[in-house]
Amino acid sequence: MTANCTNAPDAVPSDAGVAGIGVLLSFIITAAISLVISASLVFQEAFRRTNPSSSSSNHSVLRRKLLNSFSDQQILTGIGIQSVGLAKTSTIVPYHFFLIWMLSLLSMAVHNATLLALARDFRRDWVLRWMRQALMLANLVLSCVYGAYILRAVQRGINDSTFPVACIWDPATPDGPQPPNTAVSFAGTIAVIIGNVVIFGLATWYLHVRAHRRYYAVFQAVALLFMAAFAVGATVRVAYLADAFARAAPIKLRDAGERDWSFGQWLSVGMLLLPLVSVVEILRGEIKCAPPVAADEEEDKGRLLGEEQELRMNPGGNGGGGGGGRGAVDFQPNPFWGSQTDLFRK
Repeated sequence: MTANCTNAPDAVPSDAGVAGIGVLLSFIITAAISLVISASLVFQEAFRRTNPSSSSSNHSVLRRKLLNSFSDQQILTGIGIQSVGLAKTSTIVPYHFFLIWMLSLLSMAVHNATLLALARDFRRDWVLRWMRQALMLANLVLSCVYGAYILRAVQRGINDSTFPVACIWDPATPDGPQPPNTAVSFAGTIAVIIGNVVIFGLATWYLHVRAHRRYYAVFQAVALLFMAAFAVGATVRVAYLADAFARAAPIKLRDAGERDWSFGQWLSVGMLLLPLVSVVEILRGEIKCAPPVAADEEEDKGRLLGEEQELRMNPGGNGGGGGGGRGAVDFQPNPFWGSQTDLFRK
């Protein structure tokens, strides 16, 4: 469908699929729960370092599983909603496009906070680690593409117009008036894009690093606070801008579909219950979860919860081999390159 870039309509239809009240609440609630669980795990680990006798790894298994499920759900829905937005650039307006970008930043904050709490779980399974790396890269690329669109829209003064977002690249599209805060918006957008790239680099380092040092506790705490601030900022921006909450969208909408609790909105919120299924299965003993690796790496905690099954890799086998090598070692290199001490060399 070709975008109409010559005549801007007076009003545009609502888009509950990307800005409905249920969709926004599902992102916000998931982020809040994930950040609280991440903080509890990070601070529990720090407390266990100072009080080794108070180890409660078994008590954290449910929280770790719940956090992992919420994080998976958040990053996949974040990538999905960004993909939908890019596929609809000929019809979606900058207002909805910007809301999607804010939701993707919320998804990024949740994923990185989860990484801070569960990095050791990912390091000891190379499949999970590189799957996370691929999702992080996909989210970064999509977020940067969105940032480029937002920058161009701000530059041309049509970020609050009813033109389709694809029109920002069309020279025939008339430029809009420049608001007084254009320079602030432009600088803020560039700062967010650069911040995303820097955070991706730090997250990649943290995910693949081999050694463990004492200052990691400080790094975890500072990074967690930064991710929480990032999430709060994105949430406030969504709450201030979205018609579903503020009812003061910068453009005129033809209907109030984004405020209605339709089936799709209830479904989005109902999806929050899915991670609870894994918790019930763990409590009933139907799923076994390995407790976290000890923070000081002196005590082997590589046992399945409630069983005496050892998780160490077979010393006579290939330590980097496929799915059967889920050992209690702190870092499992992938079978193609790298080792437990070097990222590139065997």
